Amino acid sequence: METTKKIATITLIILLAVIAYGFFRTGRSTTASQTTPGGEPSQAAHESVIDQTPLDTARRLVQMPTSADELPLAQEALRLGDREMDLAFAAAVSEARMHPVVLSAEAKQIQARLQTAEKSLDGDNARVAQLTAALAKVTGSKQDSLDEQLAQAKVQAELDQDEVDNAKQELTRAGGDAQGRIEQLMKEHEDASRIADTTTVKTATPPDLSGLVHHYQQWSELHDKKLQLWQAKQDSESAAITFTTKRDALESNIKTQKQEVPGTLGGGPTHPAGANSTSSTREASADAVNATKRRSAAVKALTNSDERIEDQKHLAETYRKWIDVVTARQRTVIHSGLAGAAVIVAILLIGIFFDSWLKRLLKKVRLDPRQADTLHAVISAGLQIIALGLVLLVIFGPPSQLGTILGLAGAGLTVALKDFIVSFFGWFVLMGKNGIRLGDWVEINGVTGEVVELGMFHTVLLETGNWTDSGHPTGRRVTFTNSFAIEGHYFNFSTSGQWLWDELTLALAASQNPYPIVEAIQKTVLEATAESADQAEKEWQHAARSQNMRALSAAPAINVKPVSGGIEIAVRYITRASERYQLRSKLYQAAMNLISKKDAQEPVSISEKQDPKPA
Repeated sequence: METTKKIATITLIILLAVIAYGFFRTGRSTTASQTTPGGEPSQAAHESVIDQTPLDTARRLVQMPTSADELPLAQEALRLGDREMDLAFAAAVSEARMHPVVLSAEAKQIQARLQTAEKSLDGDNARVAQLTAALAKVTGSKQDSLDEQLAQAKVQAELDQDEVDNAKQELTRAGGDAQGRIEQLMKEHEDASRIADTTTVKTATPPDLSGLVHHYQQWSELHDKKLQLWQAKQDSESAAITFTTKRDALESNIKTQKQEVPGTLGGGPTHPAGANSTSSTREASADAVNATKRRSAAVKALTNSDERIEDQKHLAETYRKWIDVVTARQRTVIHSGLAGAAVIVAILLIGIFFDSWLKRLLKKVRLDPRQADTLHAVISAGLQIIALGLVLLVIFGPPSQLGTILGLAGAGLTVALKDFIVSFFGWFVLMGKNGIRLGDWVEINGVTGEVVELGMFHTVLLETGNWTDSGHPTGRRVTFTNSFAIEGHYFNFSTSGQWLWDELTLALAASQNPYPIVEAIQKTVLEATAESADQAEKEWQHAARSQNMRALSAAPAINVKPVSGGIEIAVRYITRASERYQLRSKLYQAAMNLISKKDAQEPVSISEKQDPKPA
């Protein structure tokens, strides 16, 4: 294996070990805590404004998707929130009754105007009733007069009623209408109770979706819910501390009131007979009654605070148990996610080991190197595609409607990625028996050159110009999409042993006798190309399918023809593409030696005419 593969393999093995450890840790069985009924709801309340945050928080949490394990805890939290809201409103109403707001100067003016308007309204109502009774007893002109007076009285009553309503609203805004404030609190309580009673827990069974993407979505939702539960738990604990401080203050106040309460009515101090004695007794009795009422209200407030403290503690405990249940669900999701990650790592490791095993196997099998490379490339590509599909399946999970999705995707991809698909399948054609390989000399769409890169979608040539100049690159890299293998055609001059027909030309003076030179050159060419010609004939005969093609000959041929100023000798012979230039140089050197021996005095010109034809 190469260094990169070794590093990747070691990294994946370490990652697999880490995932296995996390898989083991998250797979431990955990028992979700169950709620124990008996707690009371809690809601932080203030003197002037009723804070319904605990109830609102419980309603928001129970309206989120809730599993069967969370259902009893969600119901308990909602019950506690509803009860805490009841206690908060009860404390607010008691506070409004026992400690009415001290009227400001503006509020006193509004109260005086309200009282005046109420007296006027009472008078108007009495007059309307009087006129209505009198109207039933009279007839004639008196009846018309009473009708007119009754209509005026009703109009005045409506005006006074509007004045009363307006004064009440202004007094309420100024904080002077204690009864109106109590009624407002009662109305708010009824509305809040109605909303709480209509709130239901949304029980939902989480869908069993596979795929790392779905596992992450589930984990994210549970994480957000867990954060909200933590915040609700902290709010309940803070409210419990606040109510504890208030309760301590109330206990201290009750002790102080016990010390200040005067003697009872029967046990009060004796006074001399007379009016002063009677007045003092009444004042003492009134003070005792007021003190008793204050003590009773303080005891009720103390009891209310104790209940609310317990409610907040129970609510915090409920949220804690709820957090444990959500954490257990979160651990299950992480466990499934780690299993998916382990599958991905296993797929990658199997792919690496299989690729290495395939290389070793192909080296042991007796195959042509080109065929072995082709087989390895095809199998590796198929393996990579299968591994990619499996990894995507683990990441996104199986589609719900596989047939429909595959049909639509196939139709869309066929239209949108036509060239891409044709190029991909063209690569398989190029990897086949009649394809091309790295280092081959080919011609594609009129461009000739050496194949320097052969990918799944592109083929890259190093341009070499026409075939007479082969081996002298122009320096340009030409890239073609592999679609030419299916939609077009290509020429490969390197197949069947890479045989090429080459030709050299000699020019002799007219005074020279060409035949001895021709015989000598033919003998030299036969000796130099005998082995190549024999092997080329065998390969051609093996590759040919028809009987007529088996008569092909690779023997060299010599043509002699007269030209202006002398005689031209053309020698055509077979050679390997890789040995072309070496053989040509050798034959030219031999021809020069033969000509110089025959007639050293005769001028000889040697020219090269390169017009080889591919075998």
